[in-house]
Amino acid sequence: MHTPTQAPPFPFERTDDLHPPREYALLRGSTPTARITLYNGTEAWLLTRYEDVKAVLGDHRFSADARNAGFPFVSAALRASVGQKHIPFLRLDPPEHDRLRRMLSREFIVKRIDALRPAIEEIVDRAVEQLLGAGQPADLVSNFALPIPSAVIAALLGVPYADHEYFQERGRRMLSSEFTLEQSARAVVELREYLGELAERKRAEPGDDVLSRQVHERVLTGELDPEDLKSSALLLLVAGHETTANMIGLGVYTLLNHPEQHARLRADPTLITRVVEELLRFLSIVHTGVPRVALEDVRIGDTVIRAGEGVIASVPAANRDEAVFAAATRFDIDREPNRHLAFGFGIHQCLGQPLARTELEIALTRLFDRVPTLRLTGDSTFGPEKSVYGLHELRVAW
Repeated sequence: MHTPTQAPPFPFERTDDLHPPREYALLRGSTPTARITLYNGTEAWLLTRYEDVKAVLGDHRFSADARNAGFPFVSAALRASVGQKHIPFLRLDPPEHDRLRRMLSREFIVKRIDALRPAIEEIVDRAVEQLLGAGQPADLVSNFALPIPSAVIAALLGVPYADHEYFQERGRRMLSSEFTLEQSARAVVELREYLGELAERKRAEPGDDVLSRQVHERVLTGELDPEDLKSSALLLLVAGHETTANMIGLGVYTLLNHPEQHARLRADPTLITRVVEELLRFLSIVHTGVPRVALEDVRIGDTVIRAGEGVIASVPAANRDEAVFAAATRFDIDREPNRHLAFGFGIHQCLGQPLARTELEIALTRLFDRVPTLRLTGDSTFGPEKSVYGLHELRVAW
């Protein structure tokens, strides 16, 4: 039992697979800027209102630089990605963030992603065959949800898909609170070394991929440090498969648990865009929030957050804020407008969101078109211990 002066431990525990912890709604109504205690005993502020989360993510007075004193880490695994000179641009502020992100931004514009559609469709079709060939009941995560984004990001970056077990396992160690700081840090080192060796091979044998273009257009011209290339490639590789894999698995689970909305999608596939947007809002898989640290004293609502204090901007809480989303706890594919914050907000919002949306649309459309009788068998295992919420296993039959 916590005394009133003690900040509760964070992350909170879920009591429902498809809904965030109840504490978010309670705090949003009573203490929208609340103190919490992180895994290592340090305290931070937790924001649960949509407008406050959006304001902080768009405010330069809150830093994303994980090297700043007071930066809040929700697990040892996330702490492991920092402590080196070259860290992912996601954890940097301008001008370094802007410079590194700009080098990659053209790779993820809508026009470039649209050109990848045939390749993504082919990958999805192969995954459907893999699922159907696995026998019933089959695990949809290992046979469908995970292979798709792993193959897509590998092809996009120029990483051999044959190495997918290697980078998937190390990605898991980087995102899960089940591992020690040392284990997670080792995974970072191993993936950086792997990507560095791959980049070296691209010098002599370039391909039509992101890594080759970065090596020849940026590194060899002196514009990009090879260590920064490793950091950016690591971020894209891990985030590019882990997040989308979790969204595909949870998306299937959500639709099968909402048969009326699923039936509407089956009857009218043009609804897929709305379905994907509502899945993004409803699931909000970055479930431990977005960390920031105040660079100066800033007032958020009735609370003054002091310079050097950590802040966790809760995306799941913001995306369930009734002040913005009517009947926010309901999965509603007719929701309009749907200004969710699933990809973040401001200069740090997800670079790969056009790719993620496209993969989700193609994967869900082709899966349900090919396997219209898909159903849950009742056996599924969720992964709340990861910083990105998802399923370890989802057993299905047809």
